[in-house]
Amino acid sequence: MNNKFKIFLLLFTSLLFHGSEIMAQNKRMIKSKSYHLLLKKMLKHDVPEISVDSLNKLRTNVLLLDTREKDEYNVSRLKNAKWVGYKTFSLDSVQNIDKTKPIVVYCSVGYRSEKIAEKLLAAGFTDVQNLYGGIFEWKNKKFDLYNRDGITDDVHPYNATWGLWLKKGRKVYHSPTVIQ
Repeated sequence: MNNKFKIFLLLFTSLLFHGSEIMAQNKRMIKSKSYHLLLKKMLKHDVPEISVDSLNKLRTNVLLLDTREKDEYNVSRLKNAKWVGYKTFSLDSVQNIDKTKPIVVYCSVGYRSEKIAEKLLAAGFTDVQNLYGGIFEWKNKKFDLYNRDGITDDVHPYNATWGLWLKKGRKVYHSPTVIQ
């Protein structure tokens, strides 16, 4: 049994254990706490992290790198984010970036971006942070997302299971016209 499935099973079991009455009364609070418990257990927290609130205040002079798949990026992204991918990520995609420039990497929840942040730090980048909670947390806090047409409420939730953690916005499981 892999770790991600164990974490999911643990969260699911704990939600059932609390009973339907408590869940009905505190549904939002439980989901929020469950989400942060999931992140606490799933992420290694071995790279610097930044909250969505802090990033939203800081948005100047920081390079945003989107480490999701191209379909996810095409649906929506943080403003001015550069796509670098996860499965296809290569250090060649960041070779022209100053290694001292502040960089924030993000994905859906922070797992994939944490892995890319590790690679960037190992390659000599000195100011790399992982967006804690990723684009889901960004949208759940009602911050703006963008696509090729401007501001959008659309978010690609990766799949239906992960989409459970996306509480705001419109879930879109397909990519619009591909942006190169």
